[in-house]
Amino acid sequence: MEIILKQDVTGLGYKNDTVKVKPGYGRNYLIPNGVALIANDSNKRMVAENIRQAAHKAAKLKQDAEALAAKIGEMTLEIGTKAGESGKIFGAVTAVQVSDALKAKGFDVDRKKISFKEQPKQLGTYIANIDLHKEVKHSVTVDVVAE
Repeated sequence: MEIILKQDVTGLGYKNDTVKVKPGYGRNYLIPNGVALIANDSNKRMVAENIRQAAHKAAKLKQDAEALAAKIGEMTLEIGTKAGESGKIFGAVTAVQVSDALKAKGFDVDRKKISFKEQPKQLGTYIANIDLHKEVKHSVTVDVVAE
């Protein structure tokens, strides 16, 4: 089944993308929750017109995302947490903590756009991936240290 996404869906696609999904996922979850539309001719034309009208806005958003990525650069964030003797931390470092650390440095990044390849559960250095835009991805080094 082909659908048009009305918003970004992690692991599936970005807003206004036409993607194929299993019929049950589309009919029972995506469409009732307002995340997607059925990809029929009228909806495709409507989305094409919306994309055409929003092209200059999209260029500005991409430019802003690239500027933010350039400002962040090769930044290293230090996040303090409670840890045991063996270096294992209590809980895990989450995207919320990375988002708060970025806010403290003056960068406003939504926690939903931050992910880890490997969830930090011990003291050490990890890479946080930031999805700033459909075409702009950035990585930040996160040092997890004991408080």
